Amino acid sequence: MMEPAQSEMNILSNGKGHDHEEDMGVPMKTMLEEDQNGTQTLRFDDPDGGLENEEFLPSTGGKKPMRFTDFEGKTSFGMSVFNLGNAIMGSGILGLAYAMANTGILLFLFLLTAVAVLSCYSIHLLLKSSGIVGIRAYEQLGYRAFGNPGKMAAGIAITLQNIGAMSSYLYIVKSELPLVIQAFLKADSNSDVWYLDGNYLVVMVSAGIILPLSLMKQLGYLGYTSGFSLSCMVFFLTAVTYKKFQIPCPFEEYSANSTDAHLNLNVSNHGHEYNMDLVHDNKGSQCSPDMFTINSKTAYTIPILAFAFVCHPEVLPIYTELRNPTQKKMQKVSNVSILVMYIMYFLAALFGYLTFFDNVETELLHTYNRIDPYDTLILCVRVAVLTAVTLTVPIVLFPVRRAIQQMAFPDKTFNWLRHIAIALILLTSINMLVIFAPNILDIFGIIGATSAPCLIFIFPAVFYIRIVPKDEEPMNSFHKILAVCFAVLGVSFMVMSLSFIFIDWTTGSSHGVGGH
Repeated sequence: MMEPAQSEMNILSNGKGHDHEEDMGVPMKTMLEEDQNGTQTLRFDDPDGGLENEEFLPSTGGKKPMRFTDFEGKTSFGMSVFNLGNAIMGSGILGLAYAMANTGILLFLFLLTAVAVLSCYSIHLLLKSSGIVGIRAYEQLGYRAFGNPGKMAAGIAITLQNIGAMSSYLYIVKSELPLVIQAFLKADSNSDVWYLDGNYLVVMVSAGIILPLSLMKQLGYLGYTSGFSLSCMVFFLTAVTYKKFQIPCPFEEYSANSTDAHLNLNVSNHGHEYNMDLVHDNKGSQCSPDMFTINSKTAYTIPILAFAFVCHPEVLPIYTELRNPTQKKMQKVSNVSILVMYIMYFLAALFGYLTFFDNVETELLHTYNRIDPYDTLILCVRVAVLTAVTLTVPIVLFPVRRAIQQMAFPDKTFNWLRHIAIALILLTSINMLVIFAPNILDIFGIIGATSAPCLIFIFPAVFYIRIVPKDEEPMNSFHKILAVCFAVLGVSFMVMSLSFIFIDWTTGSSHGVGGH
């Protein structure tokens, strides 16, 4: 009888685990086996080889239905939609109003729709590929398609994507927590006290809250924070919508106080002249929305949108835990989840943009501080979002550690020293990135222009081309040609986005909290 997989590999990317009681300590064993075509296949903890040859989906030919090698899915359709929606929703929602300000409403809606539709199609490619080979892990799908290079490429992309996500979460802690403390204590932000220094605070939160949770061997119970995290984002959307009808345009800056200095508004000591990158002059300011806009910052829009829709590493684990899983059923789960997030993203961007227009900053919540840093509703939103992102970091860190162990230590059993060391190195590196990164847009831009197109466009397409047998779909078939075009689109998007971002950096126009 097959022994259960070791817990490090068994817990899902969204933090949900499936306990096997005492057997969770049995190490995961990986073995290479050649099939009838001579292809090497990675099988899991299956010494008798009986499970490797069974199908991923229930057979329609009267054969015995497939049972996954680690557990049998028991999650309902609705809960699966909730889990995948939580995997999609993230800190990217805070940058969407800025993206709309640099594209206009119609262009933003077109781009948002395009990225959402393409994400649904790429999930279709993943599900079709996984259904053929019976693999539920993104890295192992890469292994089946291209061997070790494919597994390494997928693992690296997942690592970069999740590091970017964790960095964006901690950047929110760095920028928002000092404002919350300042509001509670009515403190002067010009003072040099340590508890108003975001760099100190992010290190303290990482060491005091995130690290202990990240060192746990099993993070299954942290899956309960998914509901709270999504509820916080719904609260955020509700507050943004309400504030649109409460804040006049043009809004009045909070009376000359120390908040301006904290927000890097570059107010002179005598003339109170604002940096033109942040606050437009009277001639350039407007209170009417643009429908279509192109400027030097527009290049960041697609990477931000791509970053906001990446959920692909979690699709296969959620597929696995779905009750009575079929490709059609999981595709419906994905479509519904993406549709719900699509609506929330558009509404958050729209009402955030219609509140501040050209004055919206790269991190939407930060903009409200320019009006009233002591606003009770916004303060509650800040606390909720801070709590949500802080508790989400350990969940996001777990698949990164899993990907690193699969790439560097594929045949090693669980080891506490290695488990702790990887977490420490990851958190230290991410803290350094957050402390020295100019702003959150740099994180959204770079990650959205590199790992996001790989996970959304390129990998699903090339895995599909390699895995689907030629006798079933030859290379000149419509579906294979469409997959090739999809991969080319992803490569073109990556090259174009990186080129525009590099040009924007070299011009020196994209640094500073509000300068984007």
